[in-house]
Amino acid sequence: MKMAAETKVGEAEWEVKIPEKKLKDRLFFENLKAMVIDTQLCSRCLTCVSICPGGLLVNEEDVVDFPDFEDKCLDCGACVRVCPRYDYKPKSGLGDYIEFTAGQSKRFKGQDGAMGTEFIFSAMDMGLIDRGIFVDRDEQWRTSVFHVRGKEQLEKLPLGGTKYVFADILPELKKAVTFTKKGVGVVGTPCMVSGVRKLQEEFPIFKEKVKLVVGLFCTENYHYAEVSKYLIGKGVDFSKLIKTDIIKGKFVATMTDKEVKFKVAKLDDILPSGCSRCTDFTAVESDVSVGSVGSAAGFSTTVVRTETGKEVWDYIKKMGNAEVGEGKVEELDFLINHKKEREKNIQL
Repeated sequence: MKMAAETKVGEAEWEVKIPEKKLKDRLFFENLKAMVIDTQLCSRCLTCVSICPGGLLVNEEDVVDFPDFEDKCLDCGACVRVCPRYDYKPKSGLGDYIEFTAGQSKRFKGQDGAMGTEFIFSAMDMGLIDRGIFVDRDEQWRTSVFHVRGKEQLEKLPLGGTKYVFADILPELKKAVTFTKKGVGVVGTPCMVSGVRKLQEEFPIFKEKVKLVVGLFCTENYHYAEVSKYLIGKGVDFSKLIKTDIIKGKFVATMTDKEVKFKVAKLDDILPSGCSRCTDFTAVESDVSVGSVGSAAGFSTTVVRTETGKEVWDYIKKMGNAEVGEGKVEELDFLINHKKEREKNIQL
């Protein structure tokens, strides 16, 4: 669509990419609501919230919402342009990669090998980025998001470890690309990685400023209110909780004095609908994927996918920042196939 714009120095033409409305006579938010939110496809990646100029938000039920959209929606189409599930093409499998290996950071401690943290800080050391987006938590394991710019922040914030609770990473990424001078690195789940790639496709500032995308192996995330209530009922004391993990089909909550274990399938009743329709376990669109499955205890499986990821991984090895281990591709097969089976839940 071409439009003419009057300026003091004359007339200029500029192009605006307007996506197609599936519901022709409705606002773009109504299209998003009808096609993604109401059909329970929404993964709560919050890509739409991060880019909407009108007022998209997350309500008290942890659902994407737009109060008074009839008056406030600008009908610009930004939300459907960046939503990975508006025109959903499910991704699955191991994806393309340059190197499949494992690592254990020598500088940072984490739930496994702390390689997500290592990749971000090595990218900072290289001068590729000047900040990374990390997820923090409070004593009750409620999540918040921090812009980390130096190693000293790791001493004050419990940034390591898997929370299995949604976090508002992409709205913070929008702020980060505004403030950064060199670039931003971000760590996120597969749906968030897909959201970042959509932002980069549609808006040049994200393509220019987001330099490193680290994806996490992910089976599912949960809404805090629901999963915390469930865990407390199982005997988990958050004041003593050290880490949570999913190992061989079991949810494991490790506390200072005991462990609580139960089959992950027990959480099916509170599994978010968007997760039940996600087929991507390994974050196939990332620069590098990390996770515990496929490597020895204390290591992170490390799947290097792009030249940018390889550049950082080569730097890590050159500087001796990590011990290199063996990654076993075949050990990912079960969870890759488990998530691929969720394609049957998608009704487009």
